Amino acid sequence: MRLEPAPIKFGTDGWRGVLGVDITVERLLLVALAATQEMISRDNGNLSKKIVIGYDRRFLAAEFAEAIAAAVSACNIEPLLADTPVTTPSCSWAVVENNALGALVITASHNPPEWLGLKIKSPIGGSVDEEFTKSVENRLQSVVKEVPPIVKGIKRFTCRKNHLLALQKKIDLPVLLEGIKSMGLRVLVDPMHGSAAGCIKDLLGNESSDFLTEIRTSRDPLFGGNAPEPLEKNLNELICTTKKFAANGNPSLGIVFDGDGDRIAAIDETGRFCSTQLLIPLFIEHMAGVRKLPGCVIKTISGSDCIRSIAEEFDREVIERPVGFKYIAKEMLCRDVLIGGEESGGIGFGDHLPERDALYAALLLLEAIVHSKKPLGYLLSSLEKRIGISFYDRIDLLLADNNTRAKFESHLKEYPPLLIRNKKVQEVISIDGCKLKIEDRHWLMFRFSGTEPLLRIYCEAPTKNELSKTLEWAMEFALKS
Repeated sequence: MRLEPAPIKFGTDGWRGVLGVDITVERLLLVALAATQEMISRDNGNLSKKIVIGYDRRFLAAEFAEAIAAAVSACNIEPLLADTPVTTPSCSWAVVENNALGALVITASHNPPEWLGLKIKSPIGGSVDEEFTKSVENRLQSVVKEVPPIVKGIKRFTCRKNHLLALQKKIDLPVLLEGIKSMGLRVLVDPMHGSAAGCIKDLLGNESSDFLTEIRTSRDPLFGGNAPEPLEKNLNELICTTKKFAANGNPSLGIVFDGDGDRIAAIDETGRFCSTQLLIPLFIEHMAGVRKLPGCVIKTISGSDCIRSIAEEFDREVIERPVGFKYIAKEMLCRDVLIGGEESGGIGFGDHLPERDALYAALLLLEAIVHSKKPLGYLLSSLEKRIGISFYDRIDLLLADNNTRAKFESHLKEYPPLLIRNKKVQEVISIDGCKLKIEDRHWLMFRFSGTEPLLRIYCEAPTKNELSKTLEWAMEFALKS
């Protein structure tokens, strides 16, 4: 077991590590101080001298959030500390609402229970870019001199409540509620013990008690023994309960959020796990076809080709970017964007924030279902009939050490496969990792995680058998290289 702390390095979205080894209060205070100083240096004088501080439900997250308020105060900046555990998107909203310099959020998102970390949000509510995080890392070497003392009595604000009130204004709540009731739709929500617990209930109000059920709402820093990541393997209770309600004759929908409420997935009435690979095409159809909103579609390189198919049906440009929502957020700031989405569950909408917000996505999903008066599974099947069907999966390999990563990266760069199971690779794409295109809706991709010591292997294929066989080939290739 590793006992030495890893160097402080920001990954795809924030700085994360093992609590008590990589993440200690002393190190966190230094990073918070460096981040605050960097925010101040970039202020053009149009922002309030405030920084939002939020935290999730993880072990010591609340205590660490109060501690880093000292680092903010030491820089003569007012810390706005959330009065309760909050979703990361609620902190993004608070930044915009308060015209703040940014936000510091204590969270490890979807990572395992023993992890903790820090996300940094910019003045527009999105994740800061790589240039910002590099500057923070540099400040740790040269600018930061000492850790400020921990102080008590920091003023708190209603971060969660303000966010939920803002979301309610973005939908026609009476129409949504009436539509759910008239359909007889049963809605099940699984926040995975995270900070989104109770949010959908509060958004929909007391009337939702007739059709809404929430599971795993209690605070559990161990998350039931699993990482709070919305993957099918972690959702047995939600899947079984959703199928049970459907078997009783009610159309049903399961909705799941990750630990800090910026990722979403769903379960349809048949018990099928619906990742963002399936949901994003549906959102495109609803936002472009029903809401008639403008803008292009931004997808990460690891996203399904089905996203492109439905976007082109609505004459929307599709732009591919590396994995990490910060790359999508950057595009949302310089052009009209209908929707931006990533494989791992994060979806952002051009009429909201340049950031993921799973609660807003959940409301829009309900709105799409109510508008069509059809359950989720029916809607997805209809889409598949129009644009075709494909199958998608991702597997993660734990790395032995950094040398293993470096060796494989070098091998893949110098000798990318030209044949995969006797099928010729048509194109090698190096936007992020190595993506090998075999044919339409059939590709394989190798990419190292930006937050964990993992090699991620993504694949999309025209059949389940082809998907399974291609992933088996990829596993053998990775282990031999």
